[in-house]
Amino acid sequence: MGTTAEVAPSQYDRMTELKAFDETKAGVKGILDAGVTKLPRIFVNEQSLPLDQLPVVGGDAQAEGIPVIDLDGVSDDPAKRKEIVKEILDACGSWGFFQIINHGIPQSMLDEIRDGVRKFHELPTAAKQAYYTREPGKKFSYFSNYYLYKGPVTNWRDTIIANMAPNPVDPEDFPEVCRDIIIEYSKKVKRLGHMLFELFSEGMGLSPNHLTDMDCEEEMLLLGHYYPRCPEPEKAIGINNHKDNDFLTILLQDFVGGLQVLQEDKWVDVPYVPGALVINTGDLLQASL
Repeated sequence: MGTTAEVAPSQYDRMTELKAFDETKAGVKGILDAGVTKLPRIFVNEQSLPLDQLPVVGGDAQAEGIPVIDLDGVSDDPAKRKEIVKEILDACGSWGFFQIINHGIPQSMLDEIRDGVRKFHELPTAAKQAYYTREPGKKFSYFSNYYLYKGPVTNWRDTIIANMAPNPVDPEDFPEVCRDIIIEYSKKVKRLGHMLFELFSEGMGLSPNHLTDMDCEEEMLLLGHYYPRCPEPEKAIGINNHKDNDFLTILLQDFVGGLQVLQEDKWVDVPYVPGALVINTGDLLQASL
């Protein structure tokens, strides 16, 4: 798959090309490794507006928008905790998104989990193929495009999913290249998630354990997205606009950024803040607030 040829609309069979791509089990990274210089047709985002026509907020308006909440003192200063709870509720009411700093996960671990995800995705194709599947329920799986056969455009993205809860973790279920950091990072995120659920519960005037007692913490998935270099980035999309159908998403960005939030019909960039984690209140939690 080193080159691609122009295909007349009457000759383009999208489903056949999707199946051919899926059956390689090589993902988007495999296409890049094959040396393509032109974006394959299934990845061309024909529904997008030109970059200069996208309604995006930037500059000072952006900087003053997405809240950044400092969690320092949340566990040992009752007055500070009350302030943080209010900041979180205000952010949920106006944005549904916010960033947190001083959250208890060291920068070294954030760097290590990013590195571990990247190392897996950059393994030779043969080393990854055993994990490639679209079947749910696996403790660890690798694939490209969850909605490959249903989405309007194929995303330029590969993904790993580690199913960390409710069932106990067996280290042998995970590839060695990222095994230890996935397990250790997930423990930290689980504790952070528990604390956030306490803060949400308190903000609603309820017992700190209210959301936990509703089993909001029962399931935990760790997703690691990988966006390799794209030969024609102006024609591609990393991920479609979407909502998260969960209670809570704790997202680690890298310095490249790219995350956007829809606010009053405008796409607002979520700036990269070193050491910060992005919190997205999912549909299920929004229904509870």
